[in-house]
Order: sequence, then C-alpha cells, then structure tokens
Amino acid sequence: MAKAANELVFAPLGGVGEIGMNLALYGLGSGGGGDWLCVDMGVSFADAELPGVDLIMPDIRFLEEERKNLAGIVLTHGHEDHVGALFALWPKLKAPVYATPFTAALIESKRSGEPGAPQIPIKIVPSGGRVTIGPFDVEFIPVAHSIPESHALAIRTPLGLVVHTGDWKLDPTPVIGATTDEKKFRALGAEGVRAVISDSTNAVREGESPSESEVAKSLAEIVREAKGRVALTTFASNVARLRSAALAAAAAGREVVVVGRAMERIVNVAREMRLLDGVPPFHGMDAYQSLPRDRVVVLLTGSQGEPRAALSRIADDDHPEIALDRGDTLIFSSRTIPGNEKAVNRILNAMIERGVEVLTDRNRLVHVSGHPRRGELARMYEWLKPEVVVPVHGEALHLAENAALARSLGIGEVVICGNGDVVRLVPGPAEVIDEIPAGRLYRDGNLMVEEAARTVPDRKRLGFAGIVSVALALTGKGVIEGEPLIKLAGLPEFAAPGRAMAEVVEDAIDDALDSLPKSRRRDPDAVTQAVERSVRGAVNAIWGKKPLCHVLVLQI
Repeated sequence: MAKAANELVFAPLGGVGEIGMNLALYGLGSGGGGDWLCVDMGVSFADAELPGVDLIMPDIRFLEEERKNLAGIVLTHGHEDHVGALFALWPKLKAPVYATPFTAALIESKRSGEPGAPQIPIKIVPSGGRVTIGPFDVEFIPVAHSIPESHALAIRTPLGLVVHTGDWKLDPTPVIGATTDEKKFRALGAEGVRAVISDSTNAVREGESPSESEVAKSLAEIVREAKGRVALTTFASNVARLRSAALAAAAAGREVVVVGRAMERIVNVAREMRLLDGVPPFHGMDAYQSLPRDRVVVLLTGSQGEPRAALSRIADDDHPEIALDRGDTLIFSSRTIPGNEKAVNRILNAMIERGVEVLTDRNRLVHVSGHPRRGELARMYEWLKPEVVVPVHGEALHLAENAALARSLGIGEVVICGNGDVVRLVPGPAEVIDEIPAGRLYRDGNLMVEEAARTVPDRKRLGFAGIVSVALALTGKGVIEGEPLIKLAGLPEFAAPGRAMAEVVEDAIDDALDSLPKSRRRDPDAVTQAVERSVRGAVNAIWGKKPLCHVLVLQI
C-alpha cells in the first residue's frame, strides 16, 4: 500500500449500530489508507441471546493483516466498552498504546488480577497532552464523562483535522475531573474541522443532561433521611458517584463498606490517583455485620444484574456477609443497559418483596448519563462547525437521530455507516467507498470463538428443544446387541399420560432399524442417519419440537 497522503478515511470495526465494543480506525494514504491509527479496543457484554458467552469483541482480521502499517492504539478513556478487549487483542498487533495516567493505571490494576494477561507497554500521555503517532498528530481534549480522564481526540493530519468525540457530555460541575471546555472546542472550530465522529448514545433525548453535582445533592438527602442500612450500586468506574456517596455517608455519620472486586480495584486506583482525597477510608465487607444498621452505606457491584456480582447474590439471599431487609434502602445509581432489563428487574422485585425501599432514576435523581443529549450535541456542532458529521456509538435509531439533528443544523455532509464500512473524509464528498472485514469474536470461558462457529447456535437449539443421546451396539450382521442406551436432556419426561418420552424414542429406534434393508444395517453411518431422522421425527410429532439427536454406533 502506497504511503502518499492523498486520502483520509474512517473505518469502524465496532461501536456503530450497537452500544459498546468500540473500535475505530483512521487511515491516511492511498487506496483506503497507508497508515492506520486505532482508537479504542472495547467489548460488549453478552445477554441471554448468546448463551455461555462472556464477552463480545471486534474481529480484527483486517488489522492483523495491516499491523505493519498500524502506527498506534489510542485509548480515549477507561470504560470496558473502550478498553476491555485490549488484553485479548493486543498480542495479535503489538502496536504502541497511548493512554492518560488514570486509564493506564486501571489497565495495570486489571492486569494484576487476571492470570496470563499480557504486559502491555503503555505510553503515558498527560491529560490534555499532544503526541505524534506516525503521520497523525493526536491531541487529548478533556471532556466530562462518567469516568475520570475521558477525552475527545483532535486528530490532525496533512489532509485535515478530525475530532473523535469519544464519550462525553456537558457538565459545568462534574464532581471529579474536567469540564468539557467550550473555549478549546471553539478554537478547534476556528482552526477548521473537516469531520466530527460523534457519540450518538443519547441523541434521542431532548435538552441537556443534569449535572453530576445535582446527583450528589440528591444522594446526600437520601442518605440523611434513611433509617436503616443504605446500599448503592453503580458502575464501579464512576468515581465521581462513589465520591458523592462516600461524602453523603460521612455527612450522615455513616461508614462506607465496599463490596465487589471491581469496586475494590477502582477504589484503590482512585486513591492512588488522589481522586478520593478528603474522603474517609472505606471498610471491607467483613465490617458490615458489626456496624449499626443506621451507620452504614455499602457500595456494591452488580448494577446490571450480573449473576455473579454482589447485588445479585444479595437478592438471592446467597451472600456470605451482606444482607438487606425490611427498612433498608437500595439505590440503583445507574442506567440499565439495553438487554439487561430482565436481570435488573429480577433484583428489583426480589428486594421490594423483601421490604427494601428501592430507588431508581424513575423516582429520584440518583443517576445522570455521561452522554450528550440533543441540546449538548447541538452546542458541540455549533462550536466545531464541522463540514462532515459521522454518527457512531449507538444503535440504528441513535445514529439516525444524530444524523437528522446535524442536518437540521445546516451541516452539509452527514454519513451513516456501519461496522466494516470505509468512509472517505478527504478529498471530495464524504461517503462510504469500500468495505473491510468486520465481525465479532466471542470469549467463551478461556477460549475465543468466531461468530460464525456452530457453538452458540447449537446452544440455542439445546435450550429450545434439548437433546437425545442414543448408543447402539451392532453385530457384524446388523443386529442390535442388548438394549439401546438412551439419555434425554431438556425434553418433557412424559409424551402422554402413562407413556414416557423415552419409550417414544425406543420405538423410533426400532422403526428406523426395521426400515433399513439388512445390507445397510451393517453400515454405521446409515444406521446413525436413520436413527437420528426417526427419533427427531417421532418426538416432533408428539411434542412439536425437534431435539438435537446424537447417535453413537459401536460395531462388535
């Protein structure tokens, strides 16, 4: 690929048409990009539609092929949907990684708790710093978000300036960290912005988001008024929220107990980075039982209903140290990610049935989003005055709403794209000009599984219709020796009153063998296929579902 800088392209491998799994590429060169800059390397979290899958990551086949041209990987902030795939994918690329101090500290803290995680040499860039990465001049522009040290990126190239917003919002009083600097973004606009690659997560919501400091005031009121124990669950990375909860506890004469490994890890990093200065020390969960009910605030993981997190175990009355009962208060200080509603509602209902008062953003100001609403997007577009807007970080509805807003503001070029699309930003009109390989990888336990593999579809079928396992011993003359060994899993026990489903399967096996000519009964493959068809057909005729059927034929 030639290195002449005559074309600047944007190519997302994740984070477009979906929420999470963010990975964006910028190419500078000819024929789709000679040098590449990677921005973020995140994960998505699997739901019930992907049984057994732990995490979803972008497929980086294209980057692996282009790794000699990959100038570097830049991380906008430390949320898992922006950095969570780094340990799994970086070893395939081994490109320089650039991050600010808090993000780098989070990655190192996580690495120390994951056996086998690679040691990634991270080049530390100060918040607000500027660094040259190959032909790209990248400036980290601090923005307000729900984790410290979040940044937009001003990416300067010989062909023009692109602003990659990352995750951001407008918040004049963010509790921790920088505000989104109007003066700096206006200066970029005056410099001349060719394109904005724009966060779309909240583009369906009118107005502007409330400030984090307003949540802090509300939490202080709730904790002050509470009679029993107070538990608060939020994203562990929301250090501002943890700080606000801790200060609310101190003002009410309560001690803070931290529960959950992710929460403990974030708290330790925040202490090291001096983001919790002035906040009294926290206790481990072993202190919970010894503290009076009206003198404790417990910070919990599990705001998304994760089955192994502390809150889910408490809801199931299965936690060894922590319990919540009638008269206690549980604060859900987070937004439920789409797809997690059932898991979260299960916890809400369990707690309410137990007599716990549950507070969410539906009935109290206990959470604000870290993403811009329409009013905030409009202000950013006014400051930057871009020629092009490319909506990212959102599902199709969010992208369409962001695009419509940009057009209504007079922005001449708006490009809707998807993962794998190559968008030419310069020269000429911005448009999709090509496509590169894109897809998903599943982390399944300790293994990585391609999206196209049979693993997940087979699990779905198992979950829907179960499995029948049959083992047969055949003599050389094609005669069954002994009784077939049959095992059913996931099927109804009875096909009809007084008739077991196993009997249906036994009859289907007999029918299959009777239907085969004697010559074919000596062929294990023919017997296997005949038994599979007969069993699935017989069960379907009674149940209306076709189970998986595995047949083992042993010749004796």
